[in-house]
Amino acid sequence: MNGHTVFELRQYTLRPGQCERLVALFEREFVESQEALGMGLPGQFRDLDDPERFVWLRSFPDMTTRAAALAAFYDGPVWRTHREAANATMLDSDDVLLLRPTQPFALEGLSRPVAGERAPAGLLTATICPAPSVDLAALARGFDAKVRPVLERLGVTVLAQFITEPARNTFPRLPVREGESVFVWFASFADAHAQARYEAAATAEPVVVAWTQRLDAVPETLRLAPTPRSLLRGASSSINRPREHA
Repeated sequence: MNGHTVFELRQYTLRPGQCERLVALFEREFVESQEALGMGLPGQFRDLDDPERFVWLRSFPDMTTRAAALAAFYDGPVWRTHREAANATMLDSDDVLLLRPTQPFALEGLSRPVAGERAPAGLLTATICPAPSVDLAALARGFDAKVRPVLERLGVTVLAQFITEPARNTFPRLPVREGESVFVWFASFADAHAQARYEAAATAEPVVVAWTQRLDAVPETLRLAPTPRSLLRGASSSINRPREHA
């Protein structure tokens, strides 16, 4: 996944009681089969606030290779064999944000847990911040220079930062949310109590409040529990170290 410049943040609304069935199918059939075609799968998650939601990330070197890789997968034998079972779990799969990293995940050296391995999970958050498109780059720089150090002082491990990828959807068979402008940042925590303590503390931080007031709307925070084979884990993972500031 090193050098990947296009990411999809995918949120699926599932039929009642189907989350565990999709997680098992996805992690058995759809991880290595997509990676073999050059795609990256940094993380798969259950939504802690919605038991009928499955959230995952997929990445590509660029928009051109995205089109080729997706065509190879969705016209290929693995999806053809399992698509009916996968689609039967879903009500909606069109909630997709196309993103590009301003600060990417640090995934070097990670190995994906094998089936049945017990790996510490923790909790991740994805905070989706609607923002004016003309201010996205400046907002991203302001977050990294001013907000991120405050969050890390509060004990938050910021994993990555993204802005909207404005390019045309190169694989229209899979819809994405078009006409939106967002800044998205990911963080990890040991558990829900640590995440709640951060939220309470952040509301009293003037730098955080001032940055948030520049947004178009109140941010949406997804609280995510990594599935068994997700590369991205919670705060106990070796990747979740605060970045050193020069």
